[in-house]
Amino acid sequence: MKLSEAFDRTVRCYPDQTAIVTEDGRQFTYGTLDERRTRLANALHERVGDARCAVLALNGLPAIESMLAGLQRGVGTVQLSYRATAGELEQMSETASASALLFDDANVDTALELLDRREFEAAIHAGDLDVDHAAVESYESVLADADAERSASLPVGEECGVLYTSGTTSTPKAVPFDQEQLWYGAIQVVMEHGIDETDTALCTTPWYHMVTTDAWLYPHFVAGATVVLHSAFDPTEALELIEAHDVTGLLAVPTQLRALNGVQREADYDVEALDYIRTGGAVVTEALVESTTKHLSDGVYNTYGMTEAGPDLTFAHPSLQDEHPGTIGKASFSWEIRVVETAPLDEDPDPEATVDAGERGEIIARGPGMSTGYIDNPEAESKTYFDGWLRTRDVATVDEDGYLYIVDRVDNMIVSGGENVYPAEVEAAIERHPEVEEVCVFGLDDEQWGSVVTAVVVTDGDLSADELDDYCLETDSLADFKRPREYAITGTPLPRTDTGTVLRSDLVAEHFPDR
Repeated sequence: MKLSEAFDRTVRCYPDQTAIVTEDGRQFTYGTLDERRTRLANALHERVGDARCAVLALNGLPAIESMLAGLQRGVGTVQLSYRATAGELEQMSETASASALLFDDANVDTALELLDRREFEAAIHAGDLDVDHAAVESYESVLADADAERSASLPVGEECGVLYTSGTTSTPKAVPFDQEQLWYGAIQVVMEHGIDETDTALCTTPWYHMVTTDAWLYPHFVAGATVVLHSAFDPTEALELIEAHDVTGLLAVPTQLRALNGVQREADYDVEALDYIRTGGAVVTEALVESTTKHLSDGVYNTYGMTEAGPDLTFAHPSLQDEHPGTIGKASFSWEIRVVETAPLDEDPDPEATVDAGERGEIIARGPGMSTGYIDNPEAESKTYFDGWLRTRDVATVDEDGYLYIVDRVDNMIVSGGENVYPAEVEAAIERHPEVEEVCVFGLDDEQWGSVVTAVVVTDGDLSADELDDYCLETDSLADFKRPREYAITGTPLPRTDTGTVLRSDLVAEHFPDR
């Protein structure tokens, strides 16, 4: 099945059901949303034919309508990050061959700079600001002038979207998906959470990320549920929306959950309706699950995935955390997952070389919802896709019951004195110190050891490097060769991507500029 067919079914079944609630309280039914996305699809088809439209916007109605218009056109919506620079956006839109640009009030300045950098056949502004640019049209005027009946010329293809990897270590890679691939992803999330038309979900993570697109927005649209849009994450505002709209579902990365737990601990908003919380994007600690269960909901689903795979590869039902704390679960419904012997980054892993229970290995995966490559990046593609498999570069163990636990990234591994050290293991040990709020571990070049284990520790106390070193020496959960030999202690939160991944290179530049 295709996502466009699934959304058409929702419109037929629930035309009067509220589909979208905007941050300012406006409500749009599925019938109204369908008409608006049809007008946008027709307008784009008239202006750029079968070319792609790039969208630079916060979580709002134009972003949603652009996704749904793309489904109707059969042309992938190019989902740009509003946190990227104009230079990065130029490269991203160029790679995806976007011929139209749609943007909102919050991104006017960046959009105008982008329009000066490269030529677009059409530019559309959604918002109330006055935009002084001859090529820019008004979004609502464009919709008002367009035909409300679906054009007989549409769809022109079967694309769904062009999404981008996080780009923590390189330029974001463009990943195209068709409508069947992302339908598999959306429907498996419906199954994971048991989503139906009675649910109300809060969308507070950036819409342009894969996890928000296909693990949150599309599943709720396929089920006929209601989505409450939160333009940009703020823990207090998010909790206010949860209370005001009796939200049943929340997607939040670990850093957001910590912030929500902190506010809820003091404010005690009514979150009684909150039934399922989906998290992932970074290692989810046992302590975070316990805190979230106490303050928000006991329905915490730990999930694991990557942009190239669609919404997720695995998920863990909340009940698993009691006997299998920290697990990311098992393969989701449309996936085959294997943990195999880790291979060098310039070689393909052997799918038959599966590791035994308790041993470390790299996760590889295959399934009908996975992407099949990158746009115009054959070198990166050859390192990620091989023989129908997707290489994740994530190291995991499998317990005797078959449940998976993320250990770290293959490319994060530190080789110190000939020993392999995985930062996540060291981070977990240090985070148990009562005065530690966050920690990031990485290797720094060292003439004697090759790499020396180094930690940046966030604390609001008077913790010293000597105290941390004593703590690591005393704990029985960390071998001596794994303990950090260098520390940087700070009160500033770790820099992270939207999905919670720590920007290690930023930490090295800030705290160890000479290394």
